[in-house]
Amino acid sequence: MQTPAQSIKIPLILTALVSTTIIWSGINPSFPEVWLAEIIPILLIFIPLVVTFKRFQFSNSAYVFMSCWLILHTIGAHYTFANVPFDWFSDLIGSDRNHFDRFAHFSIGFYAYPIAEFLTRREHCKPFIAALFGLCAIMAIAAGYEIIEWWYAVLAGGEAGIEFLGSQGDIWDAQQDMLADTLGAVVSLVFFFIIKPYSR
Repeated sequence: MQTPAQSIKIPLILTALVSTTIIWSGINPSFPEVWLAEIIPILLIFIPLVVTFKRFQFSNSAYVFMSCWLILHTIGAHYTFANVPFDWFSDLIGSDRNHFDRFAHFSIGFYAYPIAEFLTRREHCKPFIAALFGLCAIMAIAAGYEIIEWWYAVLAGGEAGIEFLGSQGDIWDAQQDMLADTLGAVVSLVFFFIIKPYSR
């Protein structure tokens, strides 16, 4: 099911922007092994979205939400999340910690929107159930990703493992990351009910 009146200009612009960011990110990354590990989930999302575009076209708002994480995570892959030039924000809130990873995790939550949109436009369930499923899916993915981070950090070891984990000495890093994911999902679902992509 597609939205026939929807222009494809925005998806094309976003595709070009994400593609350019991925290419830039792969040029002399801070830790090549970390970049490879971080870019894999990007490609696992981005490539299927491009390949299936003709079969199922999400709303432009869904593509905007999805592009946020693709771009932020790709930037983090280039520098490693703890080393992204984000000092201005840390200075603004009076923190010594680089909070770029929190923004990236928050944007992961935005995927609750396309999940809910897909379920409603395919008529698998009502909007409220679709939104609830989207929220639970993001929370499950967030927990799963934290386990993968821990697993990779243990296997890689050394500085690469520490950079991939990105905890920056915060013992509650995993829990706060999952909270950021969840809050992002809640925000995107508020927009889901405001925009109502399922009614078009």
